[in-house]
Amino acid sequence: MDCFGADAPRNDTSRFPVLHLTHNLLVLPPSRMDRPKDLIKSAIMVETKNNRSSLKSTAQQFWRGVRDEAPILLGVIPFGMIYGVLALSANLSVPQAQAMSAIVFAGSSQFMAVKMLKDGAPALIILLTGFVINLRHALYSATLAPYIQSLPVHWKALLSYLLTDEAFAVTVLHYQREENPASSHWYFLGAGLALWTSWQVSTAIGIFIGASMPDSWGLDFTLPLTFIALVVPALKDRAAILTAIVASLLALALVGLPYKLGLLCSALIAIATGMWMEKHS
Repeated sequence: MDCFGADAPRNDTSRFPVLHLTHNLLVLPPSRMDRPKDLIKSAIMVETKNNRSSLKSTAQQFWRGVRDEAPILLGVIPFGMIYGVLALSANLSVPQAQAMSAIVFAGSSQFMAVKMLKDGAPALIILLTGFVINLRHALYSATLAPYIQSLPVHWKALLSYLLTDEAFAVTVLHYQREENPASSHWYFLGAGLALWTSWQVSTAIGIFIGASMPDSWGLDFTLPLTFIALVVPALKDRAAILTAIVASLLALALVGLPYKLGLLCSALIAIATGMWMEKHS
């Protein structure tokens, strides 16, 4: 079979830089083929122009991700500030509170950890509970994996660190509507870094505010209010509502278990209940 049929795109060498450069050399007019310096200079100029176009596309993707994430940040910043205040009320030092935002970088897990630290829960139980809360990120990763499977390992590691609910929401929509996702990982990076930066800054502001507040100001009520604000918007179907009800009832029923195991057990049972409900609905 002829690999170069009539319909084959003979001049499409953009995917192979070496062939692209060779093609640029071959299409020069015969009158210039006897001047090697001019020939090489012209080829380099064409290649430089292509590289500049690629860099421009990369920058556009990055700032597009930042722009699309920006409206979500208006709702994220207040929670970062509340976390910073509550972290100090749980007797975390300023470096520890800020480091948790940088290392963990997961709002719901951080609020949970602060609450359990204040209640004196063991570190192992806090880690297990955080693991259960963040299991949803495995679903996010599985959804985005086909789009980034060709990226180098260092890119995958960076993007996995920046993967959050908010970054996933805008990135998956971008991948689904993007016809040429070759540089779309820069969009992912822009969205993720925008959220990361706002979370670190808002945490620092919350820490500053918390450090200036007198101990007589009771802030314990802000933690349950924060969780209510996080949970209520997610109750969009029967499975989610049933999961919330089961988790609430079991948390109250199992409150007497040692090492704060009631929270972990209620979360696991509630998740299993919600999955069963989704499967049979």
